[in-house]
Amino acid sequence: MIRHAYAAGTFYPSNDKELKNLIEHCFTHEKFGCGFPRAEERKKTIGVVAPHAGYVYSGYVAAHAYKELAESGKPETIIILGPNHTGYGSGVALMNEGIWKTPLGEIEIDNELANKILKSAEIIDVDEMAHTYEHSIEVQLPFLQYIFDNFKIVPICMMLQDIETSREVGKAIAKACKDKDVRIVASSDFTHYEPHESAEEKDSLAIERIKKIDAEGFYKVINERSISICGPGPIMSLIFAARELDVKNAKLLKYMTSGDVTGDKRAVVGYAAIAFYKE
Repeated sequence: MIRHAYAAGTFYPSNDKELKNLIEHCFTHEKFGCGFPRAEERKKTIGVVAPHAGYVYSGYVAAHAYKELAESGKPETIIILGPNHTGYGSGVALMNEGIWKTPLGEIEIDNELANKILKSAEIIDVDEMAHTYEHSIEVQLPFLQYIFDNFKIVPICMMLQDIETSREVGKAIAKACKDKDVRIVASSDFTHYEPHESAEEKDSLAIERIKKIDAEGFYKVINERSISICGPGPIMSLIFAARELDVKNAKLLKYMTSGDVTGDKRAVVGYAAIAFYKE
């Protein structure tokens, strides 16, 4: 089973050389970049929140997340959680076999780990349809392929994003990967189509709860303040997994809005890179 690149040519370039050049630009941009990952760093990052918009808008923020992952060393497998924007497929949909293709090559699904997660969470289904036209997981892959060689993935697409679903998913992930070298990526953009100042103010409230590894507080504030984060389920699943894995520290690496890139701050989308550390 091959899942072909649906977002190539729209969210990021379909040409491999152009794609690599754009990713490098995201790392090295004079104003927004973070520099290339340094091999001598040995961080204890177990997961990150990363955006999934077009690279020209959110790639600089994504680079901050992936620099942090790269400086933690190459894992066996990366679990990627993304929201379901399309409405296709099951409420929580996992692919447990096959290959995902991007312009930078092929990535194999970790069948063993995927099936362990399935056994621990009744709410998760095996369903390829949910992934076919969904970009939120796919856009993370070229960055991962740029920083790592020979890794596997487990893709989980979430249409159901309530707190109890996220708790079940997060705990299942933690249980399945306790004895494996795994990283977790929660794919999400933040406030959508509000003025820059409003987006920044609202998103700061949500980010504070994430930094405190407080899923309940995060869920409460996004509902009370109507914060239009598109991937609360992936973020909360990462938080719940982090708790089970005894993570005590989370840090905001970078926050921007699309207005910082375009200069038009009337109706922006917010992007955040947040890392979770074992120590």
